[in-house]
Amino acid sequence: MRHNGPHQGAPRRRQVATRTTAVRLTALAGGLAASLLLVSACGGGSDAPGDGGTNASATPATNALGPVAKATGASVKIGLISDGKSAIADQSVEIQVAKATASYLNEHRSGIGGRPIEMVTCESQADPSKTADCANQMIEQNAVAVVVGGVAAQEAAWTPLHDAGVPVVLYLASAPAIVQDTKSTFTLSDPTFEDIGLPITIAKKAGVKKVTAVVIDVPAAKGVLASAAPAFDQAGLDFEMVAIAPGTADMTPQMQKIAADGGAVFILGNDSFCISALKGLQAVGFTGPISAIAQCITDATRTAIPGGQLKGISLAAAAPLGTDNPSTQLFNAVATTYGQGIDTSKIAGINTFMAVAGLQTAVADLKGDITPQTVAATIRTMPQKELPGSGGRRFQCGGKAVPALPAACVRGGLITTLDDKGRPTTYEVAGV
Repeated sequence: MRHNGPHQGAPRRRQVATRTTAVRLTALAGGLAASLLLVSACGGGSDAPGDGGTNASATPATNALGPVAKATGASVKIGLISDGKSAIADQSVEIQVAKATASYLNEHRSGIGGRPIEMVTCESQADPSKTADCANQMIEQNAVAVVVGGVAAQEAAWTPLHDAGVPVVLYLASAPAIVQDTKSTFTLSDPTFEDIGLPITIAKKAGVKKVTAVVIDVPAAKGVLASAAPAFDQAGLDFEMVAIAPGTADMTPQMQKIAADGGAVFILGNDSFCISALKGLQAVGFTGPISAIAQCITDATRTAIPGGQLKGISLAAAAPLGTDNPSTQLFNAVATTYGQGIDTSKIAGINTFMAVAGLQTAVADLKGDITPQTVAATIRTMPQKELPGSGGRRFQCGGKAVPALPAACVRGGLITTLDDKGRPTTYEVAGV
């Protein structure tokens, strides 16, 4: 099968995906996701395709909280490290949601081991030294586990905690040292699904034999897919990467060959890049399936591209925001009941809810002493369970989800198809 690098590159022979390849893909995909999410955060955070501008007060859904089951006795400290409000982004919603989630878990889920959760937070402000200091504060305060939010200096938080044997829960991790840990690190997403699992799933569903990735020509983006050939090989798909410079307004010449070759197209870039790519595909009459990363579709994209052209495009999603479903009903209910003014349209908020509630779910069967050691052991041996707020995804830690990435607890992700307004419809779990 033919696998090209940047457009018109030499064929690559069939390879078997190895542990090294998986780790490299994880690091590249995680780094790209972090950089694009940071751009989104700096831009205001209200343009994500899965966000319908929903505010907590608009959807109380208090029945979603379930029956009362209060925690009693001495409290157990759980930590959260978040950049909070820094010079480059405002992630304050992580702290707000973590505290609200702890209150919900104490009132309706019996806390941890029947004991109430005391949420200890620390703002790292995107500074590596402050991030490391936050980790050391968690150790000094005897936190039995720590959730690390979308911090810029992830390894600075993880290293002291790992060295001290404190379990670490992250929504998304990228560094090889983190994803390869087998003892006390647990990540709650599949870092390669959006960039690799999504286009593979869409191509196989459509019955096509080739995927062409239209990629913004920057090292982080190209790096994600430069090592992806083994995954496409294993799926029985030809793969070609067409790298196009940022700021290219007319992509018609590149799209003419893509349309002639047929197959599926996957777009990886920011919204302005995606606008040019979609206009180019429209100009050459491309009719095959299209998928893209979530950052492609913003309000700017919806303004520039007619809704009819956006209809049917598939996106991977971290959470089922923008639709009314059991996960968003629960999250909105928690934010409304136990928080104040929480903006539930921000992806960082529901990611934090999944991480804190996921930690509690993983140790729900913990009996006896609650220590970092017993928490880590319980998570490693947990049975498969549903991840709260995830749109129906399930998780199981201990190296069972993605054997090549021992810290990963989730395989696959969510896929949504856009409607004629460029908004998400329903979400389905894929790639599990």
